[in-house]
Amino acid sequence: MNFVDIQGVRLELQQIAGPDGKAPLVFLHEGLGSVSLWTQRGRSWPQSVCEATGRAGIVYSRRGYGQSDAVPDVRGSGRLLPDYMHREAWEVLPALLEALGIVRPVLLGHSDGASIALLHASRHPVTATIAMAPHLVVEDIAVRAIAAATAAFETGGLRDKLARHHADVDGAFWQWNDVWLSPGFRRFDIRADCQRISAPLLGIQGLDDEYGTMAQLDELALAAPQTVQLRLTGCGHSPQRDQPERTLEAVSTFLQPLS
Repeated sequence: MNFVDIQGVRLELQQIAGPDGKAPLVFLHEGLGSVSLWTQRGRSWPQSVCEATGRAGIVYSRRGYGQSDAVPDVRGSGRLLPDYMHREAWEVLPALLEALGIVRPVLLGHSDGASIALLHASRHPVTATIAMAPHLVVEDIAVRAIAAATAAFETGGLRDKLARHHADVDGAFWQWNDVWLSPGFRRFDIRADCQRISAPLLGIQGLDDEYGTMAQLDELALAAPQTVQLRLTGCGHSPQRDQPERTLEAVSTFLQPLS
Protein backbone atom coordinates (compact mmCIF):
# COMPACT_ATOMS: atom_id res chain seq x y z
CA MET A 1 0.00 0.00 0.00
CA ASN A 2 1.38 3.40 -1.01
CA PHE A 3 0.48 6.89 0.13
CA VAL A 4 1.09 10.42 -1.10
CA ASP A 5 0.83 13.62 0.93
CA ILE A 6 -1.36 16.24 -0.76
CA GLN A 7 -2.06 19.52 1.00
CA GLY A 8 -1.22 17.94 4.34
CA VAL A 9 -3.53 14.94 3.80
CA ARG A 10 -2.27 11.39 3.30
CA LEU A 11 -4.02 9.77 0.33
CA GLU A 12 -3.97 6.08 -0.52
CA LEU A 13 -2.38 5.59 -3.94
CA GLN A 14 -1.89 2.74 -6.38
CA GLN A 15 0.39 3.17 -9.36
CA ILE A 16 0.06 0.86 -12.36
CA ALA A 17 3.14 0.57 -14.55
CA GLY A 18 2.89 1.14 -18.27
CA PRO A 19 4.95 2.26 -21.25
CA ASP A 20 6.07 5.84 -21.64
CA GLY A 21 4.78 7.98 -24.47
CA LYS A 22 1.07 7.89 -23.76
CA ALA A 23 -0.90 9.98 -21.29
CA PRO A 24 -1.52 7.97 -18.11
CA LEU A 25 -4.99 7.09 -16.88
CA VAL A 26 -6.18 8.59 -13.60
CA PHE A 27 -9.09 6.69 -12.02
CA LEU A 28 -11.61 8.64 -9.91
CA HIS A 29 -13.93 6.56 -7.73
CA GLU A 30 -17.62 6.90 -6.92
CA GLY A 31 -19.18 8.38 -3.78
CA LEU A 32 -18.53 5.32 -1.61
CA GLY A 33 -15.54 4.05 -3.58
CA SER A 34 -11.88 3.51 -2.86
CA VAL A 35 -8.78 1.97 -4.41
CA SER A 36 -9.88 -1.53 -3.38
CA LEU A 37 -13.46 -1.11 -4.63
CA TRP A 38 -12.24 -0.90 -8.22
CA THR A 39 -11.43 -4.63 -7.92
CA GLN A 40 -14.12 -7.01 -9.13
CA ARG A 41 -14.08 -10.79 -9.38
CA GLY A 42 -10.59 -10.79 -7.91
CA ARG A 43 -9.26 -8.59 -10.72
CA SER A 44 -8.39 -4.89 -10.70
CA TRP A 45 -10.48 -3.22 -13.40
CA PRO A 46 -8.03 -0.29 -13.67
CA GLN A 47 -5.25 -2.83 -14.24
CA SER A 48 -7.30 -4.36 -17.06
CA VAL A 49 -7.89 -0.94 -18.63
CA CYS A 50 -4.21 -0.03 -18.45
CA GLU A 51 -3.17 -3.33 -20.04
CA ALA A 52 -5.78 -3.06 -22.80
CA THR A 53 -4.86 0.53 -23.67
CA GLY A 54 -1.10 0.33 -23.15
CA ARG A 55 -1.05 3.10 -20.56
CA ALA A 56 0.21 3.62 -17.04
CA GLY A 57 -2.38 4.34 -14.37
CA ILE A 58 -2.99 6.08 -11.08
CA VAL A 59 -5.74 5.03 -8.67
CA TYR A 60 -6.30 6.94 -5.44
CA SER A 61 -8.80 7.14 -2.60
CA ARG A 62 -10.16 10.58 -1.82
CA ARG A 63 -9.89 11.88 1.72
CA GLY A 64 -12.16 9.95 4.06
CA TYR A 65 -12.27 6.87 1.82
CA GLY A 66 -10.28 3.67 1.62
CA GLN A 67 -7.10 3.95 3.67
CA SER A 68 -6.71 7.69 3.12
CA ASP A 69 -6.79 10.05 6.08
CA ALA A 70 -10.20 10.36 7.69
CA VAL A 71 -12.21 13.56 7.89
CA PRO A 72 -12.57 14.63 11.55
CA ASP A 73 -16.10 15.32 12.81
CA VAL A 74 -17.61 14.35 9.47
CA ARG A 75 -21.16 15.09 10.65
CA GLY A 76 -20.21 18.40 12.25
CA SER A 77 -17.36 20.78 11.47
CA GLY A 78 -15.95 18.37 8.87
CA ARG A 79 -19.21 17.96 6.97
CA LEU A 80 -18.84 18.10 3.19
CA LEU A 81 -20.27 21.19 1.51
CA PRO A 82 -22.30 21.15 -1.72
CA ASP A 83 -19.21 22.24 -3.70
CA TYR A 84 -17.10 19.28 -2.55
CA MET A 85 -16.72 17.88 -6.08
CA HIS A 86 -15.64 21.28 -7.40
CA ARG A 87 -12.98 21.50 -4.68
CA GLU A 88 -11.71 18.00 -5.44
CA ALA A 89 -11.55 18.76 -9.17
CA TRP A 90 -10.02 22.23 -8.97
CA GLU A 91 -7.84 22.01 -5.85
CA VAL A 92 -6.95 18.46 -4.77
CA LEU A 93 -6.64 16.74 -8.16
CA PRO A 94 -4.37 19.44 -9.68
CA ALA A 95 -2.13 19.21 -6.62
CA LEU A 96 -2.01 15.42 -6.90
CA LEU A 97 -1.16 15.51 -10.60
CA GLU A 98 1.58 18.08 -9.99
CA ALA A 99 3.08 15.99 -7.19
CA LEU A 100 3.17 12.96 -9.50
CA GLY A 101 4.52 14.92 -12.48
CA ILE A 102 1.47 14.16 -14.63
CA VAL A 103 0.35 16.59 -17.34
CA ARG A 104 -2.64 16.15 -19.65
CA PRO A 105 -3.89 12.86 -18.15
CA VAL A 106 -6.74 10.70 -19.33
CA LEU A 107 -9.34 10.97 -16.58
CA LEU A 108 -11.65 8.01 -16.03
CA GLY A 109 -14.29 8.67 -13.41
CA HIS A 110 -17.31 6.83 -12.07
CA SER A 111 -20.39 8.56 -10.59
CA ASP A 112 -19.03 11.30 -8.25
CA GLY A 113 -15.64 10.62 -9.81
CA ALA A 114 -17.10 11.20 -13.27
CA SER A 115 -18.44 14.58 -12.21
CA ILE A 116 -15.05 15.44 -10.71
CA ALA A 117 -13.38 14.42 -13.98
CA LEU A 118 -15.72 16.66 -15.99
CA LEU A 119 -15.15 19.61 -13.66
CA HIS A 120 -11.38 19.19 -13.86
CA ALA A 121 -11.46 18.97 -17.67
CA SER A 122 -13.48 22.20 -17.77
CA ARG A 123 -10.51 24.14 -16.35
CA HIS A 124 -7.37 22.08 -16.83
CA PRO A 125 -5.71 20.43 -19.85
CA VAL A 126 -6.48 16.74 -20.30
CA THR A 127 -5.90 14.30 -23.13
CA ALA A 128 -9.41 12.88 -22.77
CA THR A 129 -12.17 12.28 -20.23
CA ILE A 130 -14.25 9.15 -19.69
CA ALA A 131 -17.34 9.72 -17.55
CA MET A 132 -19.20 6.63 -16.36
CA ALA A 133 -22.64 7.36 -14.83
CA PRO A 134 -21.88 11.06 -14.31
CA HIS A 135 -24.02 13.49 -12.34
CA LEU A 136 -24.45 16.81 -14.13
CA VAL A 137 -27.54 17.66 -12.10
CA VAL A 138 -29.28 16.04 -9.13
CA GLU A 139 -32.25 13.92 -10.14
CA ASP A 140 -35.04 12.72 -7.86
CA ILE A 141 -34.09 9.12 -8.64
CA ALA A 142 -30.65 9.70 -7.10
CA VAL A 143 -32.07 11.26 -3.95
CA ARG A 144 -34.45 8.33 -3.49
CA ALA A 145 -31.66 5.79 -3.97
CA ILE A 146 -29.37 7.55 -1.52
CA ALA A 147 -32.16 7.83 1.05
CA ALA A 148 -32.67 4.08 0.69
CA ALA A 149 -28.95 3.56 1.24
CA THR A 150 -29.34 5.23 4.65
CA ALA A 151 -31.59 2.44 5.86
CA ALA A 152 -29.36 -0.20 4.29
CA PHE A 153 -26.36 1.21 6.15
CA GLU A 154 -28.11 1.56 9.49
CA THR A 155 -30.05 -1.70 9.60
CA GLY A 156 -29.00 -3.75 6.57
CA GLY A 157 -25.71 -5.27 5.56
CA LEU A 158 -24.24 -2.30 3.73
CA ARG A 159 -22.05 -1.15 6.62
CA ASP A 160 -20.36 -4.55 6.92
CA LYS A 161 -19.73 -4.69 3.17
CA LEU A 162 -18.19 -1.22 3.09
CA ALA A 163 -16.10 -1.85 6.20
CA ARG A 164 -13.90 -4.17 4.14
CA HIS A 165 -12.85 -1.22 2.01
CA HIS A 166 -12.76 1.82 4.32
CA ALA A 167 -10.66 2.38 7.43
CA ASP A 168 -13.33 4.79 8.70
CA VAL A 169 -16.50 3.27 7.30
CA ASP A 170 -18.87 5.57 9.18
CA GLY A 171 -17.02 8.66 8.01
CA ALA A 172 -16.96 7.41 4.42
CA PHE A 173 -20.69 6.75 4.37
CA TRP A 174 -22.01 9.77 6.22
CA GLN A 175 -19.92 12.38 4.41
CA TRP A 176 -21.41 11.17 1.13
CA ASN A 177 -24.93 10.51 2.38
CA ASP A 178 -25.33 13.75 4.31
CA VAL A 179 -24.23 16.08 1.53
CA TRP A 180 -26.31 14.37 -1.14
CA LEU A 181 -29.43 14.58 1.01
CA SER A 182 -28.82 18.18 2.07
CA PRO A 183 -31.18 20.85 0.68
CA GLY A 184 -28.28 22.91 -0.68
CA PHE A 185 -27.05 20.06 -2.85
CA ARG A 186 -30.24 20.01 -4.90
CA ARG A 187 -28.83 23.05 -6.73
CA PHE A 188 -25.75 21.12 -7.90
CA ASP A 189 -25.49 21.75 -11.65
CA ILE A 190 -22.30 21.48 -13.73
CA ARG A 191 -23.82 21.81 -17.21
CA ALA A 192 -22.31 25.26 -17.77
CA ASP A 193 -18.89 23.94 -16.71
CA CYS A 194 -19.14 21.08 -19.19
CA GLN A 195 -19.60 23.57 -22.01
CA ARG A 196 -15.94 24.54 -21.50
CA ILE A 197 -14.62 21.02 -22.13
CA SER A 198 -12.77 20.84 -25.44
CA ALA A 199 -10.95 17.51 -25.10
CA PRO A 200 -12.36 14.20 -26.40
CA LEU A 201 -15.10 12.87 -24.15
CA LEU A 202 -16.75 9.47 -23.69
CA GLY A 203 -19.96 9.18 -21.65
CA ILE A 204 -21.14 5.75 -20.46
CA GLN A 205 -24.34 4.93 -18.61
CA GLY A 206 -26.50 1.90 -17.92
CA LEU A 207 -30.13 1.94 -18.94
CA ASP A 208 -31.02 0.48 -15.53
CA ASP A 209 -29.00 3.01 -13.52
CA GLU A 210 -30.68 3.37 -10.13
CA TYR A 211 -29.01 6.74 -9.47
CA GLY A 212 -29.68 8.56 -12.74
CA THR A 213 -31.53 8.56 -16.03
CA MET A 214 -30.32 9.02 -19.59
CA ALA A 215 -30.98 12.72 -19.10
CA GLN A 216 -27.44 12.88 -17.71
CA LEU A 217 -25.91 11.77 -21.02
CA ASP A 218 -28.37 13.94 -22.95
CA GLU A 219 -27.25 17.00 -20.99
CA LEU A 220 -23.60 16.08 -21.39
CA ALA A 221 -23.97 15.79 -25.16
CA LEU A 222 -25.75 19.15 -25.30
CA ALA A 223 -22.99 20.81 -23.28
CA ALA A 224 -20.12 19.08 -25.08
CA PRO A 225 -21.14 18.01 -28.61
CA GLN A 226 -17.93 16.01 -29.08
CA THR A 227 -19.23 13.46 -26.54
CA VAL A 228 -19.20 9.84 -27.70
CA GLN A 229 -22.04 8.02 -25.97
CA LEU A 230 -22.42 4.42 -24.84
CA ARG A 231 -25.81 3.44 -23.43
CA LEU A 232 -25.62 -0.05 -21.96
CA THR A 233 -28.52 -2.47 -21.66
CA GLY A 234 -28.50 -4.83 -18.71
CA CYS A 235 -26.47 -2.33 -16.75
CA GLY A 236 -27.08 -0.38 -13.56
CA HIS A 237 -25.03 2.39 -11.99
CA SER A 238 -21.65 0.69 -12.36
CA PRO A 239 -20.72 -0.17 -15.97
CA GLN A 240 -17.32 -1.51 -14.91
CA ARG A 241 -19.06 -4.08 -12.69
CA ASP A 242 -22.25 -4.84 -14.60
CA GLN A 243 -20.79 -4.82 -18.13
CA PRO A 244 -17.00 -4.91 -17.67
CA GLU A 245 -16.14 -6.39 -21.06
CA ARG A 246 -18.31 -4.03 -23.10
CA THR A 247 -17.14 -1.05 -21.07
CA LEU A 248 -13.50 -2.03 -21.45
CA GLU A 249 -13.95 -2.46 -25.21
CA ALA A 250 -15.55 0.99 -25.52
CA VAL A 251 -12.78 2.64 -23.49
CA SER A 252 -10.06 0.90 -25.52
CA THR A 253 -11.65 1.89 -28.84
CA PHE A 254 -12.13 5.47 -27.70
CA LEU A 255 -8.53 5.86 -26.53
CA GLN A 256 -6.86 3.98 -29.39
CA PRO A 257 -6.21 7.00 -31.65
CA LEU A 258 -5.11 9.28 -28.78
CA SER A 259 -1.55 9.79 -27.59
